[in-house]
Amino acid sequence: MTINLTINDMSVTVPEGTTILDAARSVNISIPTLCYLNLHEMKLNNKISSCRVCMVEVEGRRNLAPSCSTPVFEGMVVKTETHRAIEARRTMLELLLSDHPKSCLTCAKNLDCELQKLAAELGIREISFEGEESSYQKDASSFSIVRDPNKCIMCRRCETMCSDVQTVGVYSASGRGFQTVVKPAFDRPLIKTSCTFCGQCLAVCPTGALTEVDHVGKVWRELNNPKKTVIVQTAPAVRVALGELFGADPGTLVTGKMVSALRRLGFDMVFDTDFAADLTIMEEASEFAHRLEHGGRLPILTSCCPGWVKFFEHQFPDLLDIPSSCKSPHEMFGVVAKTFLANKMGLDPKNMVVVSIMPCVAKKYEAARPELGQKPEMPDVDIVITTRELGRMIHEAGIDFNSLPEEDFDRPLGESSGASVIFGTTGGVIEAALRTAYEWLTGETLEKVDFESLRGMEGVKEAVIPINGHNLRIAVAHGLGNARKILESIRAGECQYDAIEIMACPGGCIGGGGQPYHHGNLEILTARAAGLYKEDRSKHIRKSHENPEVLALYDEFLGEPYSEMAHKLLHTSYTARKRL
Repeated sequence: MTINLTINDMSVTVPEGTTILDAARSVNISIPTLCYLNLHEMKLNNKISSCRVCMVEVEGRRNLAPSCSTPVFEGMVVKTETHRAIEARRTMLELLLSDHPKSCLTCAKNLDCELQKLAAELGIREISFEGEESSYQKDASSFSIVRDPNKCIMCRRCETMCSDVQTVGVYSASGRGFQTVVKPAFDRPLIKTSCTFCGQCLAVCPTGALTEVDHVGKVWRELNNPKKTVIVQTAPAVRVALGELFGADPGTLVTGKMVSALRRLGFDMVFDTDFAADLTIMEEASEFAHRLEHGGRLPILTSCCPGWVKFFEHQFPDLLDIPSSCKSPHEMFGVVAKTFLANKMGLDPKNMVVVSIMPCVAKKYEAARPELGQKPEMPDVDIVITTRELGRMIHEAGIDFNSLPEEDFDRPLGESSGASVIFGTTGGVIEAALRTAYEWLTGETLEKVDFESLRGMEGVKEAVIPINGHNLRIAVAHGLGNARKILESIRAGECQYDAIEIMACPGGCIGGGGQPYHHGNLEILTARAAGLYKEDRSKHIRKSHENPEVLALYDEFLGEPYSEMAHKLLHTSYTARKRL
């Protein structure tokens, strides 16, 4: 059923249930918003109408209406440009600004802040209201996320994302009136909650109330330390998003320019995490084959995503024996760099600094986990920065990114297959694993390496893959809410799978909390995924077990896949944690 209405003297026809805001946008009428968040691909809207900056006049209604949550009706007449509506928006915005810190120049969200942008659009140059300002303590306890409640505008987008999409439920509104604030229960620091540090809350925060822990200063200090050899690795999803920070379309591959920029920033060696993704497949596929052939516990769950790892440690501690014991690729690279590479190049591991550039803020927390290092004083990875942080460093150095030449990664540990590239998108890890597992289990060459049924942005995907007389049941989930559905069905014995890939972030790493902000736009995520599949197709090697540098690493150092040495360096264990 459709509804006919008039907006600013324009006739508009929209489906029943449409809000005034969406009806206006359908005819390119702009109404400002702050708290509103429409996550189309998740079929989820944040319509709490808390900011009140989207107010409009509706004929026959005495009060102004919040357009983001008011449904249209037949014959409705709406005015969005009246003096009354404009003044109401300005007043609400000034009230928000009156209780907001004035530290825009030093804020991590400067020029990315929706509040700042809207204030500029509405031409606010002074604030008419003076009075008490909120004063809360900053929380930087988590290694990944900084929470500054003083910059919170009570939009509650973080609460929607954390509770409704990720089903973690760390944030909720507390208090009344001026004392209301969004925070964890009992005002716990994030490190003492069930937070997974996936960063999806900060990805949707319109202000600087939630930002990543900034490690750019640490990297500059190490780069300027002549006693240190600073090496860097870059995750697959970074290369299809970094260009957006320099004006490129989403999904544009900037691999060569990124390598060139990193060398100009002063890194001693530049490597590709994709190499370690191939190494991960060697270990994970071996572990999967071992479980299949020896009656081990199934399904096997991928373990590359630290947000997902922390989620199951809190939410499903009774299933800790299901996930693969493999470390994530960047952690594998770190330990290989500080053992094999250090020995090969005559370097002292104590003077090596491994920097990971990741699409993910949870990787910062992961690098600090005590079990991910050979010694307490020698972590596998020393510093993690996000795609956004790398973009800032390039800007800060005054590098003309778009004019850079294309350069290649350093060797050894620089070769990678197409299978490793698709790690960056949902379904990619399990597809990469199947390319190898199929050949190992059947002894036959896999001619068609593209598993199309495992691709796409559906929240949960299922497929049956015939291998060596067995029908392997595969599931893929992205977003922790979808992961919960699968794990609860496994716990209840309602479904059976052989292998499952789970990524904490919608879209997988391409939608990570450290990527350029995509604001829930599915088209951006789809374009980034397409960029990764394009690079996969362009590779002359598309299966991890055919990577000659990975094979050389086993021959020279690790021995066999899943060997004692491989277990010592490349595998880990998990910890049952309380739900807090």
